[in-house]
Amino acid sequence: MRALIQRVTEARVSVGGAVLGEVGPGLLVLVCAMQGDGDAQAGKLAAKVAKLRIFKDDEGRMNRSVRDVDGAALVVSQFTLAAETRGNRPGFSTAAAPDEGRRLYELFAAKLQGEGVPVATGRFGADMQVALVNDGPVTIWLDTDA
Repeated sequence: MRALIQRVTEARVSVGGAVLGEVGPGLLVLVCAMQGDGDAQAGKLAAKVAKLRIFKDDEGRMNRSVRDVDGAALVVSQFTLAAETRGNRPGFSTAAAPDEGRRLYELFAAKLQGEGVPVATGRFGADMQVALVNDGPVTIWLDTDA
């Protein structure tokens, strides 16, 4: 699985003007299941995100996790993280099939919640609008295959 994680002061996701999920300080996690991914990858990614120390401690060093700062995570599915960009038009054939992608996205969100991180979500497969205030900015790329 792949994830693009952004440390935020706030983030929200909407569909058709209706807010589906929002968080205050914490993380925006854009997540994509890849072909061949399974439950193990969803669990591994959730554990990594929950423990990733990208929040400042009292000395200004990135030394605290989202759990340590009582933050939350907005988890949004984004199959475009599977983009293959050899040419000018990206291809997405390495993304998991939609049914499996949905299952793994939902499992990832549940596993992250199980790691003690409050989770809000978007709607899988929907045309969503995401608004955020990136804090830092801090943006981290994770891939369970890397």
